[in-house]
Amino acid sequence: MSEPLDSRQLRAFVTLANTGSFTRTGKDLFLTQSAISHAIKALEEDVGCRLFDRVGKSVALTPAGEQLLHHAKGILEEMTQARAALEHLGKWGRTHLRLATSEAACEALLPNVLAQHKEQFPQCQMTVSSADVSEAIELLHNGHADLVLSLEPGPDAGVEFVPVFGDDLQFLVSARHPWAVAQQVVREEIPTQPYILYSRSSYTSRLVEGYFRHEEMTLLKMMEVGSMSAIREMVARGLGVSILAPWVARDEIAAGTLVALPLGRRKLTRNWGVLHRRGRRLNLAEEQFVSLCRREGAQLVGGSGAKANAKTA
Repeated sequence: MSEPLDSRQLRAFVTLANTGSFTRTGKDLFLTQSAISHAIKALEEDVGCRLFDRVGKSVALTPAGEQLLHHAKGILEEMTQARAALEHLGKWGRTHLRLATSEAACEALLPNVLAQHKEQFPQCQMTVSSADVSEAIELLHNGHADLVLSLEPGPDAGVEFVPVFGDDLQFLVSARHPWAVAQQVVREEIPTQPYILYSRSSYTSRLVEGYFRHEEMTLLKMMEVGSMSAIREMVARGLGVSILAPWVARDEIAAGTLVALPLGRRKLTRNWGVLHRRGRRLNLAEEQFVSLCRREGAQLVGGSGAKANAKTA
């Protein structure tokens, strides 16, 4: 099998065929005239035939040179297209970034993050999908999402996890609830409360069930609601108790319509982070997204307005 032709020699050849002058070719390619002469001589030796006829200071293609020119233009054009395609792929994420995250994060965390990201990367188009942990990871594996802002999944998820912030789940009650009035959760009353939870199949619900199983309690009265805003409204109207991170209801807590109280002496902590496919290096825009999520998450958790001095009896 013949060896492939040298791309630098081919570029010098095509340029010389267009200009007909070693001097002009050298200027166009930012090389010396002797370098061009050396490249053409090496190419002629490689292909085993003369490619140019020298006529004074000018050159003209031989029949062999005309044949090579036909192929060389196509080769160089293919190389140019290949480079352009790779550059486009290298910019993916700086021009378009597909995100998936939970409804809570969409409402409370993403608006500020995306606004700040837009200032730094104005050409980056964002697409956001609302999905729970398992759905978001599936989007990632299927190539329909570039990054996922999510709770930390199990080790069998097959993704990279970049930590951004942690939060603690707490009871969320109406300001008129007896626990809120007393600023104290009565442990014996915990199993008897009517609970309003997001989804019993969600990752957070499984954490909650495991927590109370460890406490040797079973939460019997549960209502599933598929909207965080609806949960907050229902709890504020005294229809039940929910278990959420205080930052999810930071506005209502600040307004005094909802109160967050600890689950018990033992905390139930969750870890949030950004997921991406294993082995893939984040580009600059994606790294900045992670950094902004880390900063915004710290502010949300630190300023959620939870009652630090409340306790469980």
